[in-house]
Amino acid sequence: MLELRQLRFFVAVAETENVGRAAALLNISQSPLSRQIMQLEAQLGLVLFERAKQRLRLTDEGREFLGEARALLAQGARLEAHGRALGTGEAGALRIGYVEGAVHAGVLSDTLRRFRGDRPGLQLHLLSLRSHAQFEALRQHRLDLGISYAAAPSADEALASRLLIEEVLLMALPAGDPLAGRDVISPGDLDGSTWVTVVRQPDDSNRDAFLAACARAGFTPQIAYETADPLTSLGLVSAGLGYAVVQKSLKDAAPVGVVFRELPWFDRRVALHLVWRRADHRPVIDALRQAAVAVSLSRRDDRDGRKGSS
Repeated sequence: MLELRQLRFFVAVAETENVGRAAALLNISQSPLSRQIMQLEAQLGLVLFERAKQRLRLTDEGREFLGEARALLAQGARLEAHGRALGTGEAGALRIGYVEGAVHAGVLSDTLRRFRGDRPGLQLHLLSLRSHAQFEALRQHRLDLGISYAAAPSADEALASRLLIEEVLLMALPAGDPLAGRDVISPGDLDGSTWVTVVRQPDDSNRDAFLAACARAGFTPQIAYETADPLTSLGLVSAGLGYAVVQKSLKDAAPVGVVFRELPWFDRRVALHLVWRRADHRPVIDALRQAAVAVSLSRRDDRDGRKGSS
């Protein structure tokens, strides 16, 4: 099997036509270089050079072999460069799972914007998956990283996670509703009211938690509509069809005609976690994690700054 090192030695000698000059360029001594050339010829069963005093001239076969050797070395250099690009994340592909709350909160887009930077050759495959589906896909190496509502199970030795952000849930109501003029809405104001619930936001347990909180507060909501995503629910609220509970970051995406109020008696938050495989030590994954953490810290700084100025 030919070695790239042998081919580099051969090309250097062929281009200089002198072992001494080639050895100087390669920063090796002449004797090992001469032995390498002779071993290459013996291995190929081919005379590559005509030897005359201090000068070596390529044979016809040697010239043909030189062209192929240069092509193979160039391909080797391209392969090495591509391998390095894969290692640094400048090339290749990553599969990232996310829950819809990561989109609504802007965490996904801000993370990718910060991470992408000088990696235009990197392909990103974004997959909308529920939290536990992300965990399973990570374990099976079908995902490289995920943003989920739930943290990785503490007993799971394969996965690690980090909290990125937490958001309060707000009540959304039509701007023309009688309750819209109140700064504080008590549970008694909501008895018998019509609601729109989101079955999958942030997870299926959120609807049950809301109903349980209403029961503790002393009233029973009338669930008239169920939607698959919170933006649809806000559209129904805008049309005056009922109230809804959504994460705070959706305020900026709400249609005209929707106002928001806090519900102190419904103390529930949407949490977003970054999840990855513990054994995945690739630099590109570390860079992506750092980008997500930087976004998380910037959100906390912005929040703390707003608190400080209030």
